[in-house]
Amino acid sequence: MARSFAPTFMSDLTRVVAVLLLCAACEAGSQTLDGPAPPPRSYPCQGIVQRLDLNQRRVTIHHQEIPGYMPEMTMDFDVRNTNELIAISRGCEITFNLLVQPRDAWIENIRCIGQVNLPSAPPNPSDAASLELKAGDRWPDAELLAEDGRRIRFADFRGRALAVTFFFIRCPLPDYCPRLNKKFAEARTLLAGAQSNYVFLSVSFDPDFDTAERLAAYAHYYRAGDTNQWLFAAAPPQTLAHLPRRLGLSISRLGGSITHNLRTVVLDPNGKVYRQFDGNNWTAQDLANAMRQAVRP
Repeated sequence: MARSFAPTFMSDLTRVVAVLLLCAACEAGSQTLDGPAPPPRSYPCQGIVQRLDLNQRRVTIHHQEIPGYMPEMTMDFDVRNTNELIAISRGCEITFNLLVQPRDAWIENIRCIGQVNLPSAPPNPSDAASLELKAGDRWPDAELLAEDGRRIRFADFRGRALAVTFFFIRCPLPDYCPRLNKKFAEARTLLAGAQSNYVFLSVSFDPDFDTAERLAAYAHYYRAGDTNQWLFAAAPPQTLAHLPRRLGLSISRLGGSITHNLRTVVLDPNGKVYRQFDGNNWTAQDLANAMRQAVRP
């Protein structure tokens, strides 16, 4: 990437919170009014194609700063009309429009305006599937830095069902990291009062930016002040050195940007994999059901 992030804590956190509040306001409005959802916000963009996945209707783009929405970074974008990708290949410099709704985002009007020679293609995130743990496998223990500053380990949650998902605060698209944490919030509500031997754990893989103070502020948006049975933490460098490969979690860094696949896992009280959710198309009810089943004798 041409430049790295160097914002102050308050300016970056203010921008993150502002985007979250805007999405929350839009979502609340769409849920209380009859009729179609509000029209998407549209942002003109320019970038370079890093990878195409026609089966998933997705393209990875290293894009320039999108004024008023997000800084320069590399992101995966959904494409609803794959016919627009017919003349697009890796290394194409493109213009496109990013459309954002409260729960969704996609790109359209994709036009190739040039070609750039790129180094060898990085591994496709879907290739990580061959490395993933299977149901019944023991989850590898590792250290995390909790939002309250404590050093914790996955083993600390033995004896309870544990749902683990991965995110980073600066992830701007509503259907990626924000959607996962919203589903955690909904699943926790579904389980409220039903049982107590479960924990939700949201783990950041951006420890340099996602400090304990920032995690606590970010978590407040999703938990509404109720910290019961839901913890936010960051994976330190020594954990990131080995854990992602064991989990089939693909994380690619370029300057200040992060491209990653989506992976959520439910562990049983013995610390073994009970169920894995890939992508973001599963529901909060799916997760709550898996948590209930994981603790059954």
